[in-house]
Amino acid sequence: MMWWDGNMGAWGYILMVVSFILFWGAIIAAIVVFARSMSGGNRRDGGGHSTGSAEQVLAERFARGEIDETEYSARLTALRRARGA
Repeated sequence: MMWWDGNMGAWGYILMVVSFILFWGAIIAAIVVFARSMSGGNRRDGGGHSTGSAEQVLAERFARGEIDETEYSARLTALRRARGA
């Protein structure tokens, strides 16, 4: 027996649309969170440099050829001197 006579009214349709949007938003958010958690490993910050110690970043720049040996040695000495102070 249908007490509502087949007519939901405006609030029924609004509630249906809002719940539809919330449901699919929650599904999509869960997929995004799951995908981000599974893609762990090498984390990179916004600048594209790998996170780590300053000496590791300097060694990576030297390995890529961005700086030469004299600049690498000078910066490494400065880093170690600053860390000791």
